[in-house]
Amino acid sequence: MALDAEAEPWPIERAAAVLCSNMIHIAPWQATVGLIAGAARVLPADGPLYLYGPYRRAGRHTAPSNDAFDRDLRERNPAWGVRDLEAVSELAAEHGFAPPEVIDMPANNLSLVFRRS
Repeated sequence: MALDAEAEPWPIERAAAVLCSNMIHIAPWQATVGLIAGAARVLPADGPLYLYGPYRRAGRHTAPSNDAFDRDLRERNPAWGVRDLEAVSELAAEHGFAPPEVIDMPANNLSLVFRRS
């Protein structure tokens, strides 16, 4: 199924979960806005929104390799870049999600698991 995260409506009405891996850092911020808004529309009350990838925490990269990766992304496209965990969490809160469970993953990535407040 093709899905444009920014599109309204999405081509589905309901989903048990929404999983997004390695997308929000290689897309404009509006794609993240659309992803979280879309997830809020299609998920049931207990459905998780799972995001995986690199994030900054408190405005800092979690590793030098993520800093270099972020600079490379922004050179290729200024609308891209490693996102701040806090900004993503704040956006999710605006759509009814509680703060995420944050799980450290290999290669300096994080898993964020959002559930409804």
